[in-house]
Amino acid sequence: MGRVPSYALLVHPSANRVYALASQALTVAELGVLSATRLGERLGEAEPTRIAGVPYLSFDADLTSDDLELIGDISTAMGLFERDGAALKPVELPRRDCFDDDLLTILKYQGKTNELFTKMLLNVTVWSIVSPPDDRPLHVLDPMCGRGTTLNQVLMNGWHAAGLDVDARDFDAYAAFLKSWLQLKRLKHTAETTPLRREGAKLGRRFRAEIGVTKDDWKAGRALTLDYVNADTIHTRAVHRAASIDAVVVDAPYGVQHGSRSGGRLARSPLDLLREAVPVWAEVLRPGGAMGIAWNTHVADRSEALAVLQSAGLEPLDEGPYRALEHRVDQAIQRDVLVARRPD
Repeated sequence: MGRVPSYALLVHPSANRVYALASQALTVAELGVLSATRLGERLGEAEPTRIAGVPYLSFDADLTSDDLELIGDISTAMGLFERDGAALKPVELPRRDCFDDDLLTILKYQGKTNELFTKMLLNVTVWSIVSPPDDRPLHVLDPMCGRGTTLNQVLMNGWHAAGLDVDARDFDAYAAFLKSWLQLKRLKHTAETTPLRREGAKLGRRFRAEIGVTKDDWKAGRALTLDYVNADTIHTRAVHRAASIDAVVVDAPYGVQHGSRSGGRLARSPLDLLREAVPVWAEVLRPGGAMGIAWNTHVADRSEALAVLQSAGLEPLDEGPYRALEHRVDQAIQRDVLVARRPD
């Protein structure tokens, strides 16, 4: 039996200084989830190492071309090298990106989640799906999508994106941005905003776009869909059919109050909101699908968040690398991630 190859992964230096400090440890956990879910534990444990003064993550693995496609999805992966003694041999990493990266970076606003974290949250959730479909793009829902960082990453991956958010300003800002971006890139598309009614009453507004990654995709009817509804997240079931979503990805509110607007203010604590909304989100998740939630542990500890998922009939993944995703965002926010599956 030959020697198992050794690799060095060059990690992206995040523009956010605090996230950069946590990025190596988070990437170790992300690689661990990938190994446990999609690579059959064939990836050796990643360890921080320095080569010629440059930080890398090193691991041993016998990687196939399909494996390299998954390694290329790692949120912080800038480059991969096979180690040969003191030499580093570049290894080409296939990239899933369907569009120019300014889809993710051009929109700036206060409170925007770091794009690398968004991608990591999406990765660990999607990798946790039981038997992901290989005959169609995934359908991914962010039921608290704000100005669409997660929606854009889902589109970038070549999947169908859906979202809900109660904030009309965020809805308008995202619709205006995506329309402008699609026109700028001269992509074949349709995009319109319409009222959304259920049982004769206005539920909210819906922004829907169909996008051709290429002209051939558009002509063949293989457009990606973007469906954003300006409505309270507890109405998710009124918007999406039961068992119609492959993955639910949520960057939950970090503050003391969030939720429906009532009398001009935000109501419901983040934990109360999750208790109310998670059962609704679970209904639209297909059997074997996965839900990933990021939240601030200062407003709800891990045991409380676990109890919310379990009470909704979901099965939390709460061992190994899934327990290593907690990190500091700022003085008031200690962020953690929970992933759970809907039983088959």
